[in-house]
Amino acid sequence: MKRLLKDIRVIDFSWIGAGSYTTKILADLGADVIKIETAARLDTLRLTKPFKDGIAGVNRSGYFADRNSSKRSITLNAKHPDGLALAKRLAADADLVANNFTPGVMDKLGLGYEALRSVNPRLIYASMSVQGAEGPDKNALGYGLTIAAVTGLLHMTGLPDREPAGTGTNYPDHIPNPGHTAFAILAALRHQRRTGQGQFIDLAQVESTQSMMGPDLMNYFVNGVVDTRRGNRHPERAPQGVYPCAGVDRWLALSICSDEEWRALADLLRLNARPQWSKLAGRLAEHDAIDAAIQAATRNLDARTLADAMQARGIAAGMVHDARDVLETDPQLAARGHWVTLNHPEVGPSTYNSAPYRYSDAKASPTSPAPLLGQHTREVCRELLGLDDPTIDQLTRDGVLA
Repeated sequence: MKRLLKDIRVIDFSWIGAGSYTTKILADLGADVIKIETAARLDTLRLTKPFKDGIAGVNRSGYFADRNSSKRSITLNAKHPDGLALAKRLAADADLVANNFTPGVMDKLGLGYEALRSVNPRLIYASMSVQGAEGPDKNALGYGLTIAAVTGLLHMTGLPDREPAGTGTNYPDHIPNPGHTAFAILAALRHQRRTGQGQFIDLAQVESTQSMMGPDLMNYFVNGVVDTRRGNRHPERAPQGVYPCAGVDRWLALSICSDEEWRALADLLRLNARPQWSKLAGRLAEHDAIDAAIQAATRNLDARTLADAMQARGIAAGMVHDARDVLETDPQLAARGHWVTLNHPEVGPSTYNSAPYRYSDAKASPTSPAPLLGQHTREVCRELLGLDDPTIDQLTRDGVLA
């Protein structure tokens, strides 16, 4: 199957989480994503655990690898005048330049939108700062966890009688921000193809994160109600929760959406259901009592077998997987061919995520492992900049390609 973006070139100044994942989405769709790096200031993810075999190194981070598959890496010091000139030459023939720095950083380097548009009028320029390019908080710094706190997402996660628990990961970096930015870029690429015109995409990461809380925001603005943590509860579904199963730390998640599903669950678990539990409103009111009954029924049963039995009866249920389960035994991910093994030049065969979606007639999966730092510097300089080896060697010695 074809790669939808095989003719698209991206100059990628982004780093850490959300920005790198955005360009990974494009790279896995076939775009030629050239990651601009410098040994003088490494991408933080290159220094972030977990490391292969527990051995630290700039090319051994699993976190970095997962965010940077299918890309090429060059080391280029854009603060050097010659490095700036080379960066502009790369942008001159590119379809997209992406970054996730604080507003003003790229302008100070001489690589802001206006500067690059002057050398490439059809250029799409995607900037994804925390608070956007304008406004009183435009200079705010942050990452996924702080964005979740600022937007109120953390306030919504956890048990109602405890402090906020958070999502367990930097959720804004993994779902809303790269997803929204990639969608905007695809729309801009379509416009570029039709009209030859470029665009400036200014994505404020707090805004795309807030979009995941639409009902809660409307409840406040319309009804004056401040929603808060509800654990695993749902305002319209019951029972809903995570229930213990046989074994050590084994659990089953389920969510009942209708009275038909409730009757199927009660029959499967042989629950001694009270008459009032047959109505959804009653189940919401007596959720604790129902939880206790379900826990007693599931505690000694195998989670996967029970989940399969529930799914066969039309019940939304699933075994709670740990990392090993997700990688080795999840039947849905296996059926979709989600995991791809690629041979990394330093750490050997490594497992990579494919995209969490499928196209009917196109591929969206990693084509190459995450690059070594500067792995493709010479290749890109020859291929795209027309430099010969002696010139490349001299620029390396001068600290331009470093």
